Amino acid sequence: MIRTVVLDVGETLTRDDRYWASWADWLGVPRHTLSALVGAVVVDGRDNVDALRLLRPGFDPSAEYAAREAAGRGEQLDESDLYDDVRPALTALREMGVRVVVAGNQSAKAGDLLRALSLPADLVVTSAEWGVAKPSPDFFHQVVGASGAPADQTLYVGDHPQNDVFPAAQAGLLTAHLRRGPWGHWWADDATVQQVADYSIDSLLDIPGLVNPACRSGSQD
Repeated sequence: MIRTVVLDVGETLTRDDRYWASWADWLGVPRHTLSALVGAVVVDGRDNVDALRLLRPGFDPSAEYAAREAAGRGEQLDESDLYDDVRPALTALREMGVRVVVAGNQSAKAGDLLRALSLPADLVVTSAEWGVAKPSPDFFHQVVGASGAPADQTLYVGDHPQNDVFPAAQAGLLTAHLRRGPWGHWWADDATVQQVADYSIDSLLDIPGLVNPACRSGSQD
């Protein structure tokens, strides 16, 4: 039984196009160069910030983030960044009586920008606001607390095996690996990911069918 669905943000709810393009522009490199390096770290199973460190050794994410904000070139997020299935999927879940929580590795500003979109969610929160980030077990302890349901009745949905599927499963949560974005596509057929994830999905519109099989759209788990 799934009573609560908790969703990652980047490449789960939002496209990362703007995110990576803005970093490429800030660092003064062609966008396709950074895209290629992102692909390289995906294949290696490394953290995404490593793509930026390949461009600038010693890269300090916090300092560069602050510098971008001070220069008026900081984070932006609006309706155009959402995947098309976000609103219908979340709306369907809430109509089914499922609690919907958005919780990912984002800044406090991103939390404000997400809440300004008035998503059909009961709670929108970020790692910066919690003071702990994935894949720390403490992040998923916070997820369970925000869920309002036991861990084994809470589904965590995300694209990233190391940040989403594996640590969520270790915390006792149900997990759904989403084939979306570079991490989601590259690792979707990995044997360990398939073994650990309770479900593999191609769209957020598959989630209502996990809650109630009568709502299945035809995708296989």
